[in-house]
Amino acid sequence: MRDNQRYPDSYRLHHVLRIAPEFAPNWSADVAAELVDGFRIPEKTPIKKFSRGQLSSVAIVLGLGSRAPLTLLDEPYLGLDVTARALFHDVLLRDYTAHPRTIVLSTHLIEESEALFDRVLIIDGGRVRVDCDSDDTARVAFSVSGSAESVDILSAGRTVLLSHTVGGLKSATVTGEPDADLTTRARTLGATIAPASLQELVAAFGADSPEKALVTKGARA
Repeated sequence: MRDNQRYPDSYRLHHVLRIAPEFAPNWSADVAAELVDGFRIPEKTPIKKFSRGQLSSVAIVLGLGSRAPLTLLDEPYLGLDVTARALFHDVLLRDYTAHPRTIVLSTHLIEESEALFDRVLIIDGGRVRVDCDSDDTARVAFSVSGSAESVDILSAGRTVLLSHTVGGLKSATVTGEPDADLTTRARTLGATIAPASLQELVAAFGADSPEKALVTKGARA
């Protein structure tokens, strides 16, 4: 489902729900009905007059209700509030568990969506920079923060993906995993070391070009 899906001017919600099974042989009327009710999608208003969030809701209804073997969702929750996004996450995980399939989700709401991911790919400038199970992202890089001097000492000889300096304080995202010796040195220097979050990884790899994240859930290669 694209983020700007177009429909005939006269279409209302019931038109979309009526034709959807013709294109989706695995169509689930129950999933569609739950989402329509949860999103409170208006039934009498022409779709061309829908708000951004209402259009996103229709796209999610079609994307998840189709139960297609391969589903591509491009920023599916643009315009949705927190409650609606929580409903989307809940239904996606529940229906995926009952009916496994591959769902590719492109998103900039990384922290909020992270719990959905089975596998993570980070793409920057057309290059795959990270491709691993979601549980393994913590091994890709770590963050170190503290005084600028201590961070420079701890990151010396390592690949620094991204760094920020404010006054005398500095933080850096460094590739690899910290060993026991580095952790001990950091404690001595008063610095903090922690696994880089997925959001920090995306920001770090995309620092020199527009940030792009592609995350997938479902079948593995």
